[in-house]
Amino acid sequence: MTRAIQKRTLQTRARLVAAAEEIIKEDGFEALRVEQVVLRAGTAKGTFFSHFKDKDTLMDLIIGARIDGYLDDLQAMPPPQNVEEFVEAIIPLCEFMTCERYVFDVILRYSGAAGITEIGPIAATFERSIHVFAGWFERSCFRRDVSSVLLAEGVQAFATQAMALRFCARHGDQPLHQQLEVYMRAWLLPPAAPLNQK
Repeated sequence: MTRAIQKRTLQTRARLVAAAEEIIKEDGFEALRVEQVVLRAGTAKGTFFSHFKDKDTLMDLIIGARIDGYLDDLQAMPPPQNVEEFVEAIIPLCEFMTCERYVFDVILRYSGAAGITEIGPIAATFERSIHVFAGWFERSCFRRDVSSVLLAEGVQAFATQAMALRFCARHGDQPLHQQLEVYMRAWLLPPAAPLNQK
């Protein structure tokens, strides 16, 4: 009996997620409404809220799964050997993360575990990206004066800044890859020797 209830619960949750995915494909992330999801899934509104606290919790799951897909692709690639290759590799992920202002906002709000009892899907992808990038840096020709994990954390911070500038009135017209290249050159390349050294 318990197994049947669990199976039904999982099926209902899967129907809600599938309905949300269809709506997103048609209208985008921000346009999605809980009422649309329950109508399309054929469930009651209360059923939705027994699975998800709110729309953003559902988005955490869906967006996190999409980011994971991009990280799967990145993990399968050979390590980039220069800044241009690195930026080219991460551009598809960054483009997805900034496909809508709403998506970027949800990612920022759910990227850390502060104040959350458990780490959600988006926060887990941020941790995973550190491991993917650090793995690359251990096998690449980028700077060696800091650890590969610190390099990866810096990349994540600079990439987030470059993505945020897409929504800035003063910098929004600058191509994302161009801004990423500026930051990645400054962070990933070995520092030049100080002028007073011989």
